[in-house]
Amino acid sequence: MPLSDRSREEGTDPVERAREICLRQLEARPRSRAELAATLDRRGVDPETAEIVLNRLVAVGLVDDKAFAAALVSSARVNRGLGRRGLAHELRRRGVDPEISSVALQAVDGQDEEATARTLVRRRLATMDDVPAQVRARRLAALLDRRGYPSDLVMRVVTEEVEGGAAD
Repeated sequence: MPLSDRSREEGTDPVERAREICLRQLEARPRSRAELAATLDRRGVDPETAEIVLNRLVAVGLVDDKAFAAALVSSARVNRGLGRRGLAHELRRRGVDPEISSVALQAVDGQDEEATARTLVRRRLATMDDVPAQVRARRLAALLDRRGYPSDLVMRVVTEEVEGGAAD
């Protein structure tokens, strides 16, 4: 941080400083309450001041962990192709309460998860023409496993898609 910014922050009211830190963080992307609390802690804001600011941001609707979790689940599933386990890990990593995470994850049903897995596999299969079927299956299973799909779904989708691709 440039010296002028630091000196300007040190001269302001602690609550105002904490609010500005949070607002700058929220300009970049939505954040969970826990992410903002961690940022405030790293920046040396005392816990009481942080609590006051975070409570106010929640009260005015700028921080909403339920909306954050729902948006993250939707976005990460579509853009990154994460399965439920991968989504749960991402929510945990961002400090979202387990109860809120559970509600957000209910939006992903088994059919959605399978459709996303098949899309990922088909997209990757298109680039694996010169790879033996056994190697393809192993790599695709590893891909889906890393993205958080259940092993029974991984095996079923990979087997069907690799065998289906070999028949074409």
